[in-house]
Amino acid sequence: MLIDAVNLTRELIRRPSVTPADAGAMDVVEQTLKGLGFACRRMRFGEIENLYARYGAARPNLCFAGHTDVVPVGDAAAWTQGAFAAEIIDGVLVGRGAVDMKGAIAAFAAAAAKAIDAGQVKGSLSFLITGDEEGVALDGTKKVVEALIAEGEAVDHCVVGEPTSAQIFGDMVKVGRRGSINADILVEGVQGHVGYPHRAANPARVLIPLLARLQARVLDNGYPEFQPSNLEITLVEMPNTATNIIPASARARLNIRFNPSHTGQALAEWIAAEAAAASEGTKCKVTVTPQISGEAFLTEPGPFTDVVAAAVAEVTGHPPELSTTGGTSDARFIRALCPVVEVGLVGTTMHQVDERTPVAEIERLQTVYERLIDRYFAAFG
Repeated sequence: MLIDAVNLTRELIRRPSVTPADAGAMDVVEQTLKGLGFACRRMRFGEIENLYARYGAARPNLCFAGHTDVVPVGDAAAWTQGAFAAEIIDGVLVGRGAVDMKGAIAAFAAAAAKAIDAGQVKGSLSFLITGDEEGVALDGTKKVVEALIAEGEAVDHCVVGEPTSAQIFGDMVKVGRRGSINADILVEGVQGHVGYPHRAANPARVLIPLLARLQARVLDNGYPEFQPSNLEITLVEMPNTATNIIPASARARLNIRFNPSHTGQALAEWIAAEAAAASEGTKCKVTVTPQISGEAFLTEPGPFTDVVAAAVAEVTGHPPELSTTGGTSDARFIRALCPVVEVGLVGTTMHQVDERTPVAEIERLQTVYERLIDRYFAAFG
């Protein structure tokens, strides 16, 4: 059975699977893969639908990972087409998830169908699909990977279908990602009258210098294959409805995207130490609550990255940049299972109103995946 990747993408888009809702999207993937002969396992954790499907029992096992969940549409009236209508206008498919990343799921399924039909699978193909990538990501790929490791499931290499192309199709693939840590900072002082500050403890006098000290540090100047780490303040608030009251508390949130010069734990300890120093000698209490969402990682150049880069170059005519830029992805969890590389569509419209991709690029991505599968089993099978 062969698959039309564009039609499958449209079918997936028409399931409004805004995190954490599934809306039947996982059923579409499961039924498609069952039709190809994959053994499918639904792995539900909490309210999140996940799927692990495998064709074959031998090694090597090449896995494709992706997510069916999407971000909210935002202002629905601002879309030129219905966000979940999956209309094609002048050769361009418009819809939430077209780029991020239902198009890639469909493209790899179509490529897998061709490889199976041609007898190219000299080992196994598998799919690891989650409905929890755009949300808190606690009950999705992270839990599936933990379960597969506990079961001893052998996965040799993984391709993630994130929209890695930066400006033109195939110009970039991701071979690593920076780590990410969020930190909530709560400063509790003593409420009082602004005219009698000695009777109060203004939390701003602790929070503002603390944030200045954190921002003043140059975390690093970069790391081989990685850009410099950066700290960004994402929230500052001091709830107060009056002009003559020193409020009792102030709060901030920050995010650090870090390269392998650091670990999440070391950065959390640094923030906590700076917070303790900022509050020393004051009447204020500072509480730091960190959340490490992923550590930095790199898939070293070698036979696997060569296979992926060659597959892209064969289709586009130019070798892709091997990059570690951008945000985080579920590759941060998959790296515990096997080496992982990300390659997908052009990401310029992901999360935007009128998210879209030319249908020709979905078809080209299918061809990249076809070449990748063929080269993979030739190299590792």
